[in-house]
Amino acid sequence: MRTMKGAARRQSKRRLFKRAKGYVGGRRRLLRTMKENLLRAGAYAFRDRRNRKRDFRRLWIIRLNAACRERGLRYSEFIAGLDKAKIELDRRTLSEMAIADPAGFDAVVAAVKESLAVAA
Repeated sequence: MRTMKGAARRQSKRRLFKRAKGYVGGRRRLLRTMKENLLRAGAYAFRDRRNRKRDFRRLWIIRLNAACRERGLRYSEFIAGLDKAKIELDRRTLSEMAIADPAGFDAVVAAVKESLAVAA
């Protein structure tokens, strides 16, 4: 007797239809269209997981530059000063500090300015 693919085919279709939940029209109802859309959605998701990291880094740098300029430094000088002052805080932490804890950020900027003055 030949084997049938009934249950396995139904299960695989069900898995696909579950992933396409929320799509509109044929993108949800038609198997071939849905498969194409799931592939494309997966590609976009993969790409944009990496782009999100890039976008957040840009945001943190913009925030830091603004906070540093308020205190009389440029972003590039600030980062160079952090290195010389041996302060190992990342951009995300510094950005949050500039917003939530201005006094703490002022202390970091003071340390950076001091290390830049010593180096010069």
